[in-house]
Amino acid sequence: MKGEQIPHKMLSQDAFSQWLGIEILVCEIGRCKLGMTIRKDMINSMNKAHGGVSYTLADTAFGFAANTHGKYAVSIETSINHIEALVEGDYLVAESVIEKVKNKLGFNIIEVKRGDELVALFKGVVYRTQKDWG
Repeated sequence: MKGEQIPHKMLSQDAFSQWLGIEILVCEIGRCKLGMTIRKDMINSMNKAHGGVSYTLADTAFGFAANTHGKYAVSIETSINHIEALVEGDYLVAESVIEKVKNKLGFNIIEVKRGDELVALFKGVVYRTQKDWG
C-alpha cells in the first residue's frame, strides 16, 4: 500500500474520528492536514468546545502522518497547550509534517488553527514498529 493511501485506510477504520467529522484535506508521504467543524454536541459546560476535540484532531493528524512512511507507528507520549477557546461552528485545521525518519522514535509538533489563528499546540512522540502496512 502506498504511504499516502494509509491515512485514508486508517480513517475508514476509525469510528471516533469519523463521528467527529474529521476529513483529510491533504495527504502525502510525511504530511497530513486534517479539518473538522465544532458541533453543538462537542460543547462543554462552559459553552466552549471540549479540549478533547482539538486534541483528537491533532493526535489523528500526528498518527496519520507518522504512518505514511509505511510502518505501523503508534504514539507513546503526547501533550497539548490550549491557546484559544473554541466555540460551535469553528472550523479547525491540524497539520502534521514528519520530514525525516531516522530511527524508531519520532518527535513532532502539530499546530491547530482556526483560520490563521493558532488555537492549540500539540506535541507528540511516536514509536515506529517494524510491521509494514498492507
